[in-house]
Amino acid sequence: MTLISTQGVTVDFALPGELEAHDPPEARGIARDAVRLLVSRRASGSVTHHRFADLPGLLLPGDLLVVNNTGTLPAAIRVSAELTVHFSTPLPDGAWLVELRGATPRTGSVALPAGVVLTLCEPVSARLWRARLSVAVVPYLLKYGAPIRYSYVTQPWDISSYQTVFARVPGSAEMPSASRPFTAAVVTELVARGVLIAPLTLHTGVASLEADEDPYPEPFDVPPATARYVNYVRSSGGRVIAAGTTVVRALETAAGADGQVRPAAGWTSHVVTPETGVRVVDGLLTGLHEPRSSHLRMLAAFAGSALLSACYEEAIRSGYLWHEFGDVHLLLPLRPR
Repeated sequence: MTLISTQGVTVDFALPGELEAHDPPEARGIARDAVRLLVSRRASGSVTHHRFADLPGLLLPGDLLVVNNTGTLPAAIRVSAELTVHFSTPLPDGAWLVELRGATPRTGSVALPAGVVLTLCEPVSARLWRARLSVAVVPYLLKYGAPIRYSYVTQPWDISSYQTVFARVPGSAEMPSASRPFTAAVVTELVARGVLIAPLTLHTGVASLEADEDPYPEPFDVPPATARYVNYVRSSGGRVIAAGTTVVRALETAAGADGQVRPAAGWTSHVVTPETGVRVVDGLLTGLHEPRSSHLRMLAAFAGSALLSACYEEAIRSGYLWHEFGDVHLLLPLRPR
């Protein structure tokens, strides 16, 4: 039975409820780096099964792994039993995109804990508003916020459960979850085997977009050293592996038509699809994504619809787990460029 249908760049399938990861793997008695890793190779079409701790043996000496060093904010503010505000993304003018979960306020302002006022400026979508807070947002969230948690996560978890080993720059509403399985031991083994690692920053907004909705602009920074690493590895015949769709979005934003990556920072609106193609990233480590999400269109740009369909059918058949506490998927070319 075909579980995935592809229409153009839309990927749709039925996700069984039992494949949603309800808790961190540590709470299930599994180490971070012991989650499952589905590996697909584009040139051969093969799909194999591993544990994340196998990653160093799956990459090659001279590969460059680019990671996102964003830190996850406790971005949820509980207003009442009926309303929670999710702080998603800062905007260039100092306002923020916020998501209203629950009852929609009837006034232009919302009273938050500690006497703080959130002013709703204008709606951006069914749930997202452009808004301003009466105090600095990040310090307020660090004091009064909690991690964003969706209904499939059965109980609250500390913010440490939502941080990756690479987190250095607080700013994301939600964790760049493809990097969650990394541990110090895995990073050490990668470096010992000759895999290079370089950081960039892209602060992620809320993931609860409507089906088929493109991601909105997000702040990013590709530093000069990382741009140089990417260009050097590509010119030397090595592979650039992105740890997460956020890394792909940032690198492809910073890539010129000549295939060179240049230092860049600001807000990116770039959406990677099979039509736009991928210019500078050869492989992708990513989570398992929900039906009809924009992330699946990015994956289709790497794998093509046939291999992507085979991967997701295999993941469902083999009981892989979805969402931020679930398993991961590595898409690789067959051999070095």
